[in-house]
Amino acid sequence: MAPLDSGYPTNTSTGGTARLGASLHIKGEITGNEDLVIDGSVEGLVQLEDRKLTVGASARVTADIISREVVVYGNVKGNLRARDRIEIKKDGSVVGDLTTARIMIEDGAYFKGSIEIDKAAGEAGSDDEKASYPRTARSTAATSSSSSD
Repeated sequence: MAPLDSGYPTNTSTGGTARLGASLHIKGEITGNEDLVIDGSVEGLVQLEDRKLTVGASARVTADIISREVVVYGNVKGNLRARDRIEIKKDGSVVGDLTTARIMIEDGAYFKGSIEIDKAAGEAGSDDEKASYPRTARSTAATSSSSSD
């Protein structure tokens, strides 16, 4: 198999990674059991329950996405559900609702929608995948809330 030249990090130790090139346009449903990099356009549904989906910088995706992990460098219009995590990179754009155990949105990314943190979905993964990040108190004013009792 020829190496991927997309420039996106891929994990080949857990199996193959499929790629939809920039000139490909798909309408319909994509399902499968391997990681996928999309550089073209997709309309419909993308369902990769236990795998990673990478939406490349040139990609235009108008679809609902169900996956273990989603990384967005390009444009997505649709709802994203990821059991483990969703990442929206600095030039990425997502318009839709997100449901995931972990979320990362880089500075410069565009996001419009709602976020639901589903901790139960993340607990289905192995313990060694879970990162433990210590909380640092930045400002006590930021954590206080006013109430009109």
